[in-house]
Amino acid sequence: MLAIYPGSFDPVTLGHLDIIERGCKLFDQVIVAVLRNPNKTPLFTVPDRIEQIRRSTQHLSNLEVDSFDGLTIDYARMRRASALLRGLRVLSDFEMELQMAHTNKTLSAQIETVFLATSNEYSFLSSSLVKEIARFGGAIDHLVPNHVAVDIYQCFAKTHPASAQTTALAPTPLPLTTEPPREKPLGRE
Repeated sequence: MLAIYPGSFDPVTLGHLDIIERGCKLFDQVIVAVLRNPNKTPLFTVPDRIEQIRRSTQHLSNLEVDSFDGLTIDYARMRRASALLRGLRVLSDFEMELQMAHTNKTLSAQIETVFLATSNEYSFLSSSLVKEIARFGGAIDHLVPNHVAVDIYQCFAKTHPASAQTTALAPTPLPLTTEPPREKPLGRE
């Protein structure tokens, strides 16, 4: 069984990778299909996003990364997929995804939509959130793969100098003191 996991992946997050890895356990083959969406202004080009996903998923032997434009269901038919894979984070995702699944079913009754609930630790995570944090100089290393974090920091360093202060390295720990803390005598404040 072949499943298509479509999305813009701008950028790919650890939440996306969670769905990809779990999907690869459920299906014989998974194609991560990067959508060329003319209604969005992406941070990364489609080839950049494809490369970021490929680097992040090298360990998965039954995964392919591709791109498409137009209707997802047309791409799925062209690739002879039996399912569309979708991740759900919150209730509002479900409403939108259910509507899309019903619409896709009217376009092709042979292709099912399979929903995977995002793992708890990624339930808040979105590509938009990652970009917003990075735009203002916040650390994103715990939200995306390291190589993707570096790419994002470099993008925002060009247009937002505050982001240039953040790097993909862990923060430097504060030096430890060798003196034990002094205790206050009893009865005194």
